Amino acid sequence: MERWECPCGYVYDPAEGDPDHNIAIGTRFEDLPDDWVCPQCGAEKEYFEKL
Repeated sequence: MERWECPCGYVYDPAEGDPDHNIAIGTRFEDLPDDWVCPQCGAEKEYFEKL
């Protein structure tokens, strides 16, 4: 699965999900809710880059 990096350095990894925000393991970046933001800095999805 593809990982995505925020400018602040946080990496969204589908293998880990985002349990603190009720994002299940295996959730692809493209399938994250539109209002999901970086849990570290609050950046919106559009600022993430595919690794």
